[in-house]
Amino acid sequence: MRTSVVALALASSLFFAAAAPAQFQQGDPGGTRLGEAQTQRWKTGMIVTAVGGACKGIVGYVPVPVDWPEQQVTVVEEDISPSAKISYQTIGGTMKLMVVKIPMLPSGQTANALVTLEVKRHAQEPPSESETDQYVLPDVKKLPRDVREYLGPSPYIESRHPKIRDLAKEIGADKEKAWEQVEAVYDWVREKVEYKNGPLKGALAALKDGTGDCEELTSLFIAILRAKEIPARTVWVPGHCYPEFYLEDKEGKGHWFPCQAAGSPAFGGIPENRPILQKGDNFRLPDDPGKRVRYLPERVTGTASQGQPRVKWVREAVGK
Repeated sequence: MRTSVVALALASSLFFAAAAPAQFQQGDPGGTRLGEAQTQRWKTGMIVTAVGGACKGIVGYVPVPVDWPEQQVTVVEEDISPSAKISYQTIGGTMKLMVVKIPMLPSGQTANALVTLEVKRHAQEPPSESETDQYVLPDVKKLPRDVREYLGPSPYIESRHPKIRDLAKEIGADKEKAWEQVEAVYDWVREKVEYKNGPLKGALAALKDGTGDCEELTSLFIAILRAKEIPARTVWVPGHCYPEFYLEDKEGKGHWFPCQAAGSPAFGGIPENRPILQKGDNFRLPDDPGKRVRYLPERVTGTASQGQPRVKWVREAVGK
């Protein structure tokens, strides 16, 4: 995983769950089962110092993930300077941004916007072999809007390219069951793409040269599934990413299932305890909505002023 991804911030609170009403802290009945949990504490946010003169109009953006069935997050401490005003913005139903506004910061002064979080993250266990028989491919015409968005292309996930569409028709064509069709794509990607760390190049490039790291393997798996009209998306954790795919049970209820595209094989569940930073791979930057990105990074903007804001991003594990 590249350092730009590692730099993603971590923050959340129990009240963020309202941004994702389809998620439940008790798990996902009918989907994956919750496994072993680990609890960690993280401090995240920003520290701003005005250098060389007063600064005005400072706006900082810190990604803050919502709760998921496999993760619960609680704010345990806040360190917010009087000069900093905090609000939260929902992005795509799966992301929160802590928006830090500092109207004026006198020269030489420092403002803190820090939150300490307790994160309880469960590993996910796959359904049993008998349970997987119940899952079916979703009817794309009936998909909720927040799921349907995971059928189209994203940055570096070229799901509409002819080569990927042709592959989607070929891989798993001999499989009758939905679960087996997805697993055929998973096996194909892991067999055909050799893990090799390097610069970001995306799904199509990985398909052409047969190498890539966790981002490429994840992106290619997602691209092929989307070309097959099966929703899929990226999950970002510190130093790594992996895909999730979406199937429905026979009652028409949808479920998301994780898998490990790069690393030790894991399909339909994942022995992952690192905190989830965000889910998704096609976000608009809040201060530049015309630009789409694979993940939301920490950012700071501001108007012209006498000085320059010196920003220290804080994202560190802390003891209880």
